[in-house]
Amino acid sequence: MFDIKKIKADFPIFKASKEATLHYLDSAASSQTPECVISAMDEYYRNFRSNVHRGAYALSEKASESYEGARATVAGFVGANQNEIVFTAGATASVNMLAYSFEQSLDLKEGDEIVVSIMEHHAMLLPLQELARRKKLNLKYINVDENYRLDYKSVESLITERTKIVGITLASNVTGAINDVSYISQIVRKMGALVVVDATAAMGHIPVSVKELDCDAMFFSGHKMCGPTGIGALYINGELGEKLNPSFFGGGIVTDVDLEKAEFVSAPEKFEAGTPNISGAIGIAEAVKYLTEVGLENIKKHTEELTSYTIEKLKEIDGVKIFAEQDVEKNVGIVSFTVEGAHPHDVIEFLGRDNVAVRGGHHCALPFVKTLGVPATVRASIYLYNTKEDIDALVSSVKKAQEFFKK
Repeated sequence: MFDIKKIKADFPIFKASKEATLHYLDSAASSQTPECVISAMDEYYRNFRSNVHRGAYALSEKASESYEGARATVAGFVGANQNEIVFTAGATASVNMLAYSFEQSLDLKEGDEIVVSIMEHHAMLLPLQELARRKKLNLKYINVDENYRLDYKSVESLITERTKIVGITLASNVTGAINDVSYISQIVRKMGALVVVDATAAMGHIPVSVKELDCDAMFFSGHKMCGPTGIGALYINGELGEKLNPSFFGGGIVTDVDLEKAEFVSAPEKFEAGTPNISGAIGIAEAVKYLTEVGLENIKKHTEELTSYTIEKLKEIDGVKIFAEQDVEKNVGIVSFTVEGAHPHDVIEFLGRDNVAVRGGHHCALPFVKTLGVPATVRASIYLYNTKEDIDALVSSVKKAQEFFKK
């Protein structure tokens, strides 16, 4: 049973303020962290702090066991094999690692193509833009239709025999729209290109399976799914993982080193040079366990109900324009909007005074926001710990802001 009071109580942040209720609607930027994740990381630092894969003493063995156990937990969460999960510093680090490895390992020729959607977060877009620039590749975009959904009709004509990489977000961090990645993958497979998926905005909101998506690589960050900051996971399928060269170099990734060259271990270890974020890995795995216990389907249903309520209430306010996926079953709980006569930055500052936490800006997705025809939006993002009271507080504060900026 989905018990919102119990879930809210799992998050210390909501007990921290005695003076006012925190209405946290900014989980798409960074979610809150449950006590179990904090405790798991604290236990590592208090009871078995040591390095991994280096010592034969009890502390190191415990740390190594916990670290590899975390890898297995994350792998199971997305339907991958354990050796297909690389721990990274987050989504941005994951794509930069991939882009560098692609540049060094793939047979990319001038005039070959990279295809991405206009929805992409800068974390996906910028590394692939830079790869295209360095290798003189053509960068092509899947646009959106009048409902701000991907224009699937254009995909087949965009992807050609010269397409080598297709980067696609599973869900937009601006409108919340869940994209049909498996459909795009079917088209890509006909041309033999690689599929790279940004699952960051979707992870922890809906079930995600690398096999159903039929992707070659997929990445996400811990801090948007109840985990800690500074940790992410990169899925690279087994065949591709063996083909790619490392993108960072240092200790722990070699079988031999001489004065001129090195020989590397297999994936995933060859992509994890140096001391990893051990506590972060333990933390993201604990977040996975927590989300699994609550149930992704329960979270999805709860989020859909609140998203529908948010859209309904905001639509009642004259001068508010909504930029969100209206079919809430295909929305990960994100509602972006503008308030006539007020810049989003001013609106969010006003809302902040009412303890309503939302984001304002271009959400690190400038090409998409420009496509919407606005310089920025206010973004409310909903997660498992939110309630109707949070939405009511948002709507009430928006109305007050609207009156204030009319003066």
